[in-house]
Amino acid sequence: MAKVGLQLYTVREDLEQDFEGTLRKVAELGYKGVEFHTFFGRNAKDVRALLDELNLEVVGTHIQYSRLLDHLDEEIAYHKELGNKYLIVPYLTEEQRQWDEVFANLNRIGEKVKEQGLILAYHNHDFELTEKINDRPVFDALYDAISDDLLQVEMDTCWVYYGGYDPVEYIGRYNGRLPIIHLKDMARDEQQKAVTVELGKGEVQLQAITDAAIQAGVDWVVVEQDFCSNPPIESIETSIKWLQQYAAQGGNIHV
Repeated sequence: MAKVGLQLYTVREDLEQDFEGTLRKVAELGYKGVEFHTFFGRNAKDVRALLDELNLEVVGTHIQYSRLLDHLDEEIAYHKELGNKYLIVPYLTEEQRQWDEVFANLNRIGEKVKEQGLILAYHNHDFELTEKINDRPVFDALYDAISDDLLQVEMDTCWVYYGGYDPVEYIGRYNGRLPIIHLKDMARDEQQKAVTVELGKGEVQLQAITDAAIQAGVDWVVVEQDFCSNPPIESIETSIKWLQQYAAQGGNIHV
């Protein structure tokens, strides 16, 4: 049964102002795990103790590509103490998108991470779908270039959709290599650009995506909203209510 987590980037300002209080609220709302993007200088032991107190699991951590390149040993040590097994590449800047170099680096990083008993994963945006290598989306070229024992998929289903592809089909394509998905909804502004909204408030076919993810055996369905027009705590409450309703209607998800 898949569990529901939150990417804490969604509540980043609250987290920076009140780290403990924000995590406490996330747990109270019913989220079973959290995915970090920063620790605001806190040591791993203290964060682990707080998570244990709140009965929250660590889903994974988004770690900047440059940190993985230049400070990998430090990151591995921190996350082993934290009890986190997923080190996740969250985003590549345009300057970093030298794909042959990226593939070689991720292969090397993945080997080192695997040696230490951890798992490297990659989180996509829309550019991995719209940019091509030999007429194939970078998304697919990436996972063809690096074996599944060295790189797992963290699929942001909303960005797959916005990139012009069917998230349900993509979930099926990566069945068995897909421990985590990001579940995200979006609307469009006047320029047809994506605007992230609470689950159930946009145009993404969330139920079909969630059904497919559960069928594919994902461990975690992670809520993320890049930008919130409402107070972020209210937004994550609205989103988990959508998932609670999904579960109440027979969805095989722990929330």
